[in-house]
Amino acid sequence: MIRSLRRAVRLPQPRTRGVDLSHPARSPLGTAVVNCAVYENGVRQRGDHPADEAIRRVRRSGAGFVWIGLHEPTETEFAGIVELFGLHPLAVEDAVLAHQRPKIELYDGSLFTVFKTVRYVEHEQLTDTSEVVETGELMVFTGADFVITVRHGGHGSLGPLREQLEQDPEQLAIGPSAVLHAIADLVVDDYLDAAAEIQDDIDDVESDVFSLRGGGGAGRIYQLKREVLELKHAVAPLDRPLQTLVTEPMPHVDARLRTYFRDVADHLDRVVEQITSFDDLLNSILQAHLAQVTVAQNEDMRRISAWVAILAVPTMVCGVYGMNFTYMPEKDWTFGYPLVMAITLGLCRLIHRGFKRNGWL
Repeated sequence: MIRSLRRAVRLPQPRTRGVDLSHPARSPLGTAVVNCAVYENGVRQRGDHPADEAIRRVRRSGAGFVWIGLHEPTETEFAGIVELFGLHPLAVEDAVLAHQRPKIELYDGSLFTVFKTVRYVEHEQLTDTSEVVETGELMVFTGADFVITVRHGGHGSLGPLREQLEQDPEQLAIGPSAVLHAIADLVVDDYLDAAAEIQDDIDDVESDVFSLRGGGGAGRIYQLKREVLELKHAVAPLDRPLQTLVTEPMPHVDARLRTYFRDVADHLDRVVEQITSFDDLLNSILQAHLAQVTVAQNEDMRRISAWVAILAVPTMVCGVYGMNFTYMPEKDWTFGYPLVMAITLGLCRLIHRGFKRNGWL
């Protein structure tokens, strides 16, 4: 599982009008910009470049692209980059406000893609309130000579991915769409990792439900179903954007990458099938648990009914003799009391034996 890492690269303040990078809680840099790098022929160029200088350098040379990574930028922080790259206001609004479904939209000069990121939350034991899945969002602006990634949430850092891509200049040389493919592949791989961990949780709950101790309360099962539903809402809507990248020619997306996007789409289909099976399995486990509860309640009711029937005999005898009539059977006989008690106990023993033989006790 890829953990949150950020590369501590100090960036100079952009000179573009409207950019405020003074927010104290965005990244190790103290700004919304996590990283800004220039790539030519798939190789990262040395030096730290503000966004305006980086894109001017790329456009002056006519080769390469700029990759800018941001973490939860405000509208003010994003304003300078929006003006510099000519991003569409609707896409910018989605990127700043977040809470979007996975989608892909084409605007003038750029392709806007939204991914839902997923992280499995480690826990020692699943409880009724355990958080199992944490979701975030990752927006990608892809242009002819730039990639801008906007991340929301405390996980899903692209630092390790950037370093991995830099080890493969041939892939990066394809251009910004290579970064888009790598991000899609990373996001879906995280889905697979989360699904594998959730499978272990489901196996644990299933084992508890069918164990001799009959553990695995309904609260745990419902909580796991809610978390699986959250995962489904993050994963399933990505199918259509990926199919669009596979089947339709898109600006700024190299045609050579369609096969690679198809592979990512296949992995996504596998995750969706897993999640669907998780939901069906949890429904079966819940039904089995409720059936066990019903059976246990029936067993308790049978035991209670059996003991009520047994105790009805002495209750009836005591009630009869408690009426204090003058003429009562064996009332004046010395052995009358022991005889009545013996008969009462005998009847109770006989009834108890009958219930025991029938499995009620």
